[in-house]
Amino acid sequence: WDPRGLPIQRSWFRDGPMISVEFARQSSDGRITLVMLPSAKPVRSLWALMDTDDINIARDALRAREGVSVDKIGSIGIWEMKAPSPADIPELSEWASCRGIQGVIWTALPPKFNNKKVTPSLDQVLAYLRSLSSDVRELAEEYVRRAPGQIDTTYRRRLEAELGWTPLTESHS
Repeated sequence: WDPRGLPIQRSWFRDGPMISVEFARQSSDGRITLVMLPSAKPVRSLWALMDTDDINIARDALRAREGVSVDKIGSIGIWEMKAPSPADIPELSEWASCRGIQGVIWTALPPKFNNKKVTPSLDQVLAYLRSLSSDVRELAEEYVRRAPGQIDTTYRRRLEAELGWTPLTESHS
């Protein structure tokens, strides 16, 4: 919902590969964001075509959009045709092949909480979100509520139930 200069074509498609993600990364601006988490229940991802055929240019654009420094380019995952599927996206090769996709990039930042590379518990996430000041809380709420509804995770269900943060829209452009 917020490409922030990411050079994508038109809009997001809803039939991406299954991925295991959760709201498990405390960002520098206070939000709790989605990251890949092998222990999470897989959900159908969304995807978009980039405005370039050069996978390295696409990867660098995603790196810049995510605020990842050049020396941490490994935090942007990359897959190219004929390579085996990465462990985090086990059906990627088959999914891409069926669509004629030559390469795929994704954000591969790890879970993080209190400036440590750890996966926060659901109770920690809830306590943290409840403790936020109004401006930061609004930003955190917007992120959760604007995440596509099909990203139905365990943490999200509790955030909906306990904080009332239900999806705002199904628009993904």
